[in-house]
Formats: sequence, C-alpha cells, structure tokens
Amino acid sequence: MPARIGIPRTLAYYYFFPWWKAFFEGIGLEVVASDVTTKSILDNGVEECVNDACIPIKLFHGHAVNLKNKVDYLFIPRLVSIRRFSTETFCPKFLGLPDLVRASVTGLPELIDVRVDLAKGRTELFRLCQSLGRKFGVGFWKVTKAFWRAKRVYSQYRRLLYRKLTPMEAMEIIEGKEPEQTTQQVQLKFAVLGYPYAVYDRFINTDLIKKLKGLGVKILTAEMVPQYKLVRESRRYPKDLFWHFSNQVIQATNYFIHREPVDGIIHVTAFGCGPDAMVDRLMELDAKQNGRVPFLSLMIDEHTGDGGVLTRVEAFVDMLKRKKGLE
Repeated sequence: MPARIGIPRTLAYYYFFPWWKAFFEGIGLEVVASDVTTKSILDNGVEECVNDACIPIKLFHGHAVNLKNKVDYLFIPRLVSIRRFSTETFCPKFLGLPDLVRASVTGLPELIDVRVDLAKGRTELFRLCQSLGRKFGVGFWKVTKAFWRAKRVYSQYRRLLYRKLTPMEAMEIIEGKEPEQTTQQVQLKFAVLGYPYAVYDRFINTDLIKKLKGLGVKILTAEMVPQYKLVRESRRYPKDLFWHFSNQVIQATNYFIHREPVDGIIHVTAFGCGPDAMVDRLMELDAKQNGRVPFLSLMIDEHTGDGGVLTRVEAFVDMLKRKKGLE
C-alpha cells in the first residue's frame, strides 16, 4: 500500500494542488486532500491556533487536524517566492506556517516542509522535486518523469482557468468530471478579487460565488487572467508591494478596470490581515478615481454570518441593475 501524503484544502491549495497531486502520484504516493471546509474544521482551527492569527491561518490549522489521522505525511511547504526576477515574497505567516502548525497541533504525522523559493532560478523547482524524490527513496528518472507529468497537468489547469473556470471547476475537469452548469441569465459582470483562499472557500465566504451567479452575475477572478497580463498592470504603480498575493489583487484590479471592464468589483478581505487593509484602500481608490467602477468590500472572519453577506451583495447587485436599467 503506498504511503499517503496529506494536502490541506486551503491557502495555496487553489494555486498548486493539481501540480503537487500529479507529482506525488507520479512518484508512487497516494495524495489525500482534507475535507471541504465545515464549521467543525474551522472550530478546530480556532481552538488550535494562536488567537491573533487571521482566519485563513486558523482555518489551515483546522485542515491539518482534519488530516492528521488519515495520512503518513503532511505536506506544508514553506512558500517564499514563486516568481523569478522578483523581490516579492509571501506573508510571514506563510513563511513560518510549518513551525506554527508543528507548535500548535499535537499528534501530527511527519511534516514535509520544503522551502519553495523559485526566485533562485529556472531549475529550482526541478531541484526541489528531486530532493523530495530522495526523501521517499525514488530514483532520478522516475522523479524526472513525475516532474514533467506535473508540469503538463498544471499547464492544462492554467488553460482551464483562462477559459474563465474557477479552480474547483478546473480540477473537476482534470479528474474527468463534468462541472455543474448554470442556466441563470447573465446580466452583470463582476470581478471578485482577494486572496484565493478567501475567494474560493465556500464556507468562510458563505458561498459568495454561487450567490452571485444566482443573481445573474458572471464572475471573473485574478486566476482567470494570464500572469503576464497581470504583471503588465504593475507598471501603473511606482513599485510593487512586498507580498505576492497582494500584488496579484492590485494588478487584477487594474486589469479589470482598464483591459477587461466589469460592472463592479468585490474585494473579499480577511479580518486581521495587515496587508489586506492596505490593499483594500488601494483597490477602492483605483476603482473610484481611475475607472469609476462600483466597489464593494466584504470582510470575513470566523463569525461572518450568511445573512449579512447576502444582504450586502443583493443590495450591491440591485443598485447596479437599476443603474443599467435592467429592472
């Protein structure tokens, strides 16, 4: 029976899960993702994590608890940088995430906490995969084959995202499933922006994307735009921000204002996130001053209620429908 390696269904999951799933399966491991977020998972995370952490970090602890008795290894990479020729990095809580989880959650299986710093050069990811292969006693050529398989799968995943599919829909297609189709008439087009673990986790954002689709809104997100197009938008600012996901959100805001105009922008922001507070203000200024695009900020935390979010979203949609004469 192959060893089982667990990957929490949060944080970088929505960016990189197809890559790591294909790679680990290619070297003979069984990949187990944690369950879809539930109240129980969140409650476990709140209980295990330090009090002043933001909700995404608390949620990650909950997903680690969800996996700890199901797998032989827990994969929590130490994300530093994923872009070459860039000085941006990830939030300090990403950098210290393996240590946070190890110090807070008892009874964990062995943590695989490799350092991912692709700014070191073109071959860094290949070198990293080879080191993981040696960890599990896998030879050079089998690891190389798994590396190229992962690269093909990830390229397919990105192409699906660029076709305006969400990560969940793209993953279903890669697994050979048919994503759920909607027959709702589209009346408005919104950019729903934020860190991917806030935008796509249906529990902590109270299923925002489904709510908007039910109101006749087409959803566009930062992950649906090729990276080179986002980077081009960074020229509108004198310098980049420090954090990777913050840059993604700011660049996507300008893209959807100037390149692919939308009817409104919704920013999904996490309470207690320092970089997010600055990003939210920059987005609001860009939306109002540069494009006059209606802007809504939705803050989420472990106490966010479904009714409050739905009321604000419905009011925002109704206002724009009336403005466009759709009602």
